[in-house]
Amino acid sequence: MLFWKEFYLGIKAPKGTKDILPQDSYKWQYIESVVRELTALFGYREVRTPVFEHTELFLRGVGDTTDIVQKEMYTFEDKGHRSITLKPEGTAGVVRAFIESGMAGGPQPTKMYYLSTPVFRYERPQSGRLREHHQFGIEVFGAPDSSVDAEVISVALKLFERLGIGNLRLNINSIGCPECRPVYHEKLKEFLRQNFGSLCPTCKERFEKNPLRILDCKEEGCKALVKEAPLMVDFLCEECETHFGRLKAYLGALDIAYSINPFIVRGLDYYTKTVFEIISDNIGAQGTVCGGGRYDKLVQEIGGPDMAGIGFGLGIERLLLVLEQEGIEIPQPTVTEVYVCSHGEAARLEAAKLVAELRQNAIKADMDHVGRSIKAQFKYAGKLGVRKVLVLGEEELEKNTAVLKNMENGEELVVNRDVILKMI
Repeated sequence: MLFWKEFYLGIKAPKGTKDILPQDSYKWQYIESVVRELTALFGYREVRTPVFEHTELFLRGVGDTTDIVQKEMYTFEDKGHRSITLKPEGTAGVVRAFIESGMAGGPQPTKMYYLSTPVFRYERPQSGRLREHHQFGIEVFGAPDSSVDAEVISVALKLFERLGIGNLRLNINSIGCPECRPVYHEKLKEFLRQNFGSLCPTCKERFEKNPLRILDCKEEGCKALVKEAPLMVDFLCEECETHFGRLKAYLGALDIAYSINPFIVRGLDYYTKTVFEIISDNIGAQGTVCGGGRYDKLVQEIGGPDMAGIGFGLGIERLLLVLEQEGIEIPQPTVTEVYVCSHGEAARLEAAKLVAELRQNAIKADMDHVGRSIKAQFKYAGKLGVRKVLVLGEEELEKNTAVLKNMENGEELVVNRDVILKMI
């Protein structure tokens, strides 16, 4: 027998997008429930920002030298001739909301999270990375101390721990601040200038505007070249060096293992001081499952006060991929606990009343809605994985009873209509 979908030639989902179907959505709901429970323990509250923002927000916040702004943003002009962009990342919108709402003038720190927020990037779709994907992220404003850096990292690691994910590595780095970074930039450019011709075209463009990004290039030639480059951690100012040292002390106090990777710079211009990545070795070359860092100048850059900020983002699709690769099964909820089979119009009406009563008492119940025979109704109930079936027919209506069948062992019991709820 051929299924109708083999002949379907209609509209399909755009490339790089994916439907989340009912047979998969429970996995998302499970992750979301774990996230909500965890963030509540740390004092984070949810924020929801628009799917699109004024393009200027990302030009100022994310940075016009980033791959996101140069190559990946979905930008269009609306009917009012305003440049609008589907958000390519979560932080800039949260910062804008933080300033616009007046929260920046309230008591600090402010701790927020966003969950399953859609993010849009025009890039080549690959494993766990789609043109429309969904992120969980947290943002903390008004907390300059390294203790919150450690806390943010701890939230991410606790989430993975609660989901049963192991085999993860935490890499940290400091990329300095506007005070010490210019000195390092000159040292780095001096080194790179000797082999400028060997840089890829993208890195040649980065050379003047943002040479730090060259350290993060994925081209093999550039990766080999920068292995001997001077490192930012060797040029930190006293404040940044102290901050990084305190972060390592806090991570030690929390018993969090880490490695220092001086080549982590992250792909966004707003980062300062702490940057970090959590890596899984189970999902191939694109192994970063969480990344973030400090952005102490971003609030001011977008128009707010001079205020520290830090956060991270992780893709839900990539998280699900890690769970799959590690063989971790998310518990599948029971869709229907009790199915009411009926025969005859009067019995169908009574079945509708009984289903309503069961649902009123928090029991997942359903009945036939397509006019199946009793045999077909039982078969359908079996496909649903129902544990108990109630049968109503003319005889049961006359005697004010119902037949209760246990689908696991086949046992049948005639019960009085008035005690069905107690029996179940």
